[in-house]
Amino acid sequence: MIRRTLYLLYGAIAYLLFLPTFLYAIGFVGNFLVPKSMDRGGPEAGLLEALLVDTALLLVFAVQHSMMARQGFKRWWTKVVPRPVERSTYVLAATAALALLMWQWRPLGGPVWDVSGTALAPVLIGVSLLGWGIVLYATFLIDHFELFGLRQVWAAFRSRRFEHPRFHSPSLYKVVRHPLYAGFLVAFWATPVMTWGHLLFAAATTGYILVAIQLEERDLVTFHGDAYRTYRRRTRMLLPIPKSEPTEGSAGATEPTSG
Repeated sequence: MIRRTLYLLYGAIAYLLFLPTFLYAIGFVGNFLVPKSMDRGGPEAGLLEALLVDTALLLVFAVQHSMMARQGFKRWWTKVVPRPVERSTYVLAATAALALLMWQWRPLGGPVWDVSGTALAPVLIGVSLLGWGIVLYATFLIDHFELFGLRQVWAAFRSRRFEHPRFHSPSLYKVVRHPLYAGFLVAFWATPVMTWGHLLFAAATTGYILVAIQLEERDLVTFHGDAYRTYRRRTRMLLPIPKSEPTEGSAGATEPTSG
């Protein structure tokens, strides 16, 4: 009982550390409501130092997210950490990587575009916030509490076997296979002021997302076989453009391997 209670406490702490970090990230990317953002604050640095540091931070974030989400790593990792807290440990590591990126990020000034002060500025801010809203909504569509490890530690606390959510296509997943990633892309690129630092961040995270989708879908095909192959053939990856082949039945998607 003590062990199961510790699992539950660990999962709750991991989630409670993630939540404010994620909320801070919205202000960090959007340059509002936070003391240090992508383009304001932070250590003074020359161009070369800023490029090297920011690139290294993005690399740490990408490697942590992709490596810890792979099934081969999970099989090894669960020999080190108890299986019920594997997902919570992933969430904790992802939170640490994101916090490190925001803490040590060096701003790279100079606008690529700047429409602040025009009628387009509030539109772009609204679109960016819509992107963050899509991210949050998508987590609940695929089971928010499973994605962040809470359902796993709760099942362990109750001495129940945890079952992964079934393969389905709720709401946005009927339109694109990865609405969570699509929301991130909208949030990162829609900005009234695109600095070189913001462009580096947006371009690097876009590249990471495109690679991560390939790795993730390989795992999803392993999990779900022909059902996911059919879903992938009928549904766009990120752009909500209908495919010519009509959809049938209730094939859909979950995102059990991403962070």
